[in-house]
Amino acid sequence: MTLVRSLIAVLTCLLAGSLFGADPADNWPHWRGPHLDGRSTTARNLPVSWSETENVVWRTRLPSWAAATPVVWEDTVFVTSAQEGFTPNKGAGMVDSAVERLKNAFNTTDQLLLLALRRQDGSIRWRKVIGEGNMFLNKQNMASPTPVTDGRHVWVMTGLGDLSCLDFEGNLVWKRNISDDYWAFGLLFGYASSPVLHDGRLYVQVLHGMKTDEPSYLVAVDAASGKTVWQVERPTDAISESPDSYSTPMLVETAGKTRLVVAGGDYLTGHDLDTGREVWRAGGLNPQKASNYRTIASALVVRDIVFAPSRVKPFIAFRAGGSGDVSESHRLWSTQHGPDVPTPVSDGERLFIVNDKGITLCLRVADGSEVWGRSRMALGTYSASPVLADGKIYATSEEGTTTVIEAGDEFKILATNKLNDYTLASPAVSGQQIFIRTSNYLYCFAN
Repeated sequence: MTLVRSLIAVLTCLLAGSLFGADPADNWPHWRGPHLDGRSTTARNLPVSWSETENVVWRTRLPSWAAATPVVWEDTVFVTSAQEGFTPNKGAGMVDSAVERLKNAFNTTDQLLLLALRRQDGSIRWRKVIGEGNMFLNKQNMASPTPVTDGRHVWVMTGLGDLSCLDFEGNLVWKRNISDDYWAFGLLFGYASSPVLHDGRLYVQVLHGMKTDEPSYLVAVDAASGKTVWQVERPTDAISESPDSYSTPMLVETAGKTRLVVAGGDYLTGHDLDTGREVWRAGGLNPQKASNYRTIASALVVRDIVFAPSRVKPFIAFRAGGSGDVSESHRLWSTQHGPDVPTPVSDGERLFIVNDKGITLCLRVADGSEVWGRSRMALGTYSASPVLADGKIYATSEEGTTTVIEAGDEFKILATNKLNDYTLASPAVSGQQIFIRTSNYLYCFAN
């Protein structure tokens, strides 16, 4: 009996290691994964098809909805949420009139939560309050920013500016409020950018203007202590709503130096990591200086090329580097068929763009030439960003339908998987599993 138990224990560990993956790159620690680009290079044997009953490892009921993506580190999954009872979205079954009444109604008693789940079975290890107060703004609430983890700690931001650090047992290490320390957030639809972790620092962007006259700014925070390393203004001549950016900053390495890349306010800028100083700036993203060119999609970095989003058009590829105004000197190519909300994904050679209506397009990274033309996925509205893993692209609509596409030179739909639940969050991938967060549940799928 002892031998049998020992064998069972060994097999269980081997199976867990196979599903979870032992390589640190198997983790999904940021909003856009281990490389900040929506791509996993280590995931394998991922499921192609699923439903509410097929290929479900587990399904956990969440307190409420949010747009934040789950993040995964080995045997722990973190996800933010509004508290129970906060369900003002059409996908949860509310009629339009009820939704409209709740818009912009701030409730000071609603809690914002961070949950830690056991990856093995989806049970909740702990639940902590990370902020007080919530508001429904168009599609999102104040639990929209995605957490980030390094395997020892998890950092999480709220739409009200609360930035917290907790350990894996749920103990609070430090907490501060960015909007109180500097300027209150003034975006039309609320703050949604996620913090980026790099070399012991958190990088936070606040690009706003529609509801404030205060400047946009960037903050670098020491991840261990929560203290400010630097804070700089990020100027713009964008008008009305166009200064607002819901994107998340990215990182690019060029000429042996890593820069912070910030998209929004009609510009793409590169910043020195040690000081926050703006090194280069690229424009042309709002050529008519329209008043409603807010930025939602984030920049995408492929080697030293940065793809800069706008409000669909133009979508411009820039070579990172240089100094000062690089709008023309470092511009590579552009297209009029960019995304608005979903951030694109790339395998390094091909660029896959998904727009809000489920039309996808594949272009060559090097020159923007067409690999395959605009093609339709499942009908619906797309806010989540696509992910690329195991040779497949996973794109999820707000209706909870995920279209799985072959990441190749021809447009080929492999499967269309329906969950019939309102979904804003981008999928997360780790090992042989894919995680999808709907308004009601967090799902873990595997073959």
